[in-house]
Amino acid sequence: MNQCVLQYLGFFDEKIFILTGTSSDEAVGPPDVAVIIPAWNAETTVSRAIDSALSQVGVSVEVIVVDDASTDGTVRVLSDLAALDRRVTFLQQSRNMGPAAARNRALDAATAPYVTPLDSDDFMEEGRLATLLDLAKQGSWDIVADDLYKMVAGSDEMSRTRLWSRKEIGVQAVDLPFFVKGNLSELHGDRGELGFLKPLIYKAFLDQIGLRYDEGMRLGEDYLLYATALVQGAQFCLTDPAGYVAVVRDDSLSGSHRAKDLGALVQADSQLLSEVSDDPQAKALIRRHRLETWKRWAWMRLIEAVRDRDGREVFAAFRGPPGVGLSLMGRLAEQAYLRTARRLSGRASR
Repeated sequence: MNQCVLQYLGFFDEKIFILTGTSSDEAVGPPDVAVIIPAWNAETTVSRAIDSALSQVGVSVEVIVVDDASTDGTVRVLSDLAALDRRVTFLQQSRNMGPAAARNRALDAATAPYVTPLDSDDFMEEGRLATLLDLAKQGSWDIVADDLYKMVAGSDEMSRTRLWSRKEIGVQAVDLPFFVKGNLSELHGDRGELGFLKPLIYKAFLDQIGLRYDEGMRLGEDYLLYATALVQGAQFCLTDPAGYVAVVRDDSLSGSHRAKDLGALVQADSQLLSEVSDDPQAKALIRRHRLETWKRWAWMRLIEAVRDRDGREVFAAFRGPPGVGLSLMGRLAEQAYLRTARRLSGRASR
C-alpha cells in the first residue's frame, strides 16, 4: 500500500511543496548518492530521467526533483512518481528561478554523501553511478566526471557521440588550466565543452566551502561551480563514459543564449580572475575564455539593441577588451555579404 506525505514550507515569498512517496513493499537504506533534477516543462521526458536514476544498480539513491514553476503537466507527472517510490522527493517552486536555483534547492535537501546533477531530458545507464562512486572512493576524489554521450533527440541510440574525447581517457586528473581550456568553444566546438559534464560530487566538500550554483546565471552555472571548486582545492578527475546520455534538442535552454545570460558568464570569469592569484597559466586561459564569451555577448547585445531600437546600447556593445569591436565589425560585414549574396541569387533566379 502506498502512502503520500505533503508538506508545505513557507520561505519569504516562495512556496515549496515537498512530496515524498512511501512504500511498505520495499525497504530502503541510507542513500549513497542524491540525484538532483531541475525540471521545467518536462512532462514528456522527466519520467525517463527519474527512472534511469532509480534503476541504478550497486548503489542506493535518492532522487530530488525540483519543478521550476512549469506550465505544462510536469507537476502531475512528478506527483505521481513521488507517490509511487519513497526514494523520490518532489519540491515545487512557485515562480521560475532557473536551473541553478532549482539545483541549489535540491542540494540543500540532499542527505546522501555524494550528489550528481541530471537534466530532465537526459538519462543514465544503470551501472553509471556505481562506477563513479567506486572511483571516487578509491582515489579520494571530490569530483568524478565521466565523458558523456551526446544523442540528438529522436535519433537512434547507436548515433551517440562522445562529448570530449574519441580516445580512451583512463583516469585523467583535472586542474584549473585543463578545465578552463576544455571550455573554449574555439577548440572544442559548440556543446563540446567540459562544463557540460554532470559529475559525481562529494557533498561535504561543497558544504565545507559553502559552494553552490550561482543563481544569477542561466548559462554556464555548471562551468562556474566546477571552476570555483578547483580554485578552492577540489580533487577532480575525468574518466571514460560510464553511461550519462545527454539528449541534444534544438529548443533546449542550454542552446539559447540571451545577452543577459552571456554577460553574467563574462562576469563569472572576472570573478574567477580575482580569485586566482598564483597561476599565470590559469589566468591567461580564463581571460581567453572571457574574451571568447565577450564577443558572443557583444553580438547578442547588438542584435537585441537593434531590435529594441536602443541607440545607446548599440554603442555599448562595441565597448570591451581589444578584439571585441573588431569581432563585431567582422560579423556585420559577414551579414552584409550574405544578404547581398541572397539578393543577387534571388534576382538571378527570376
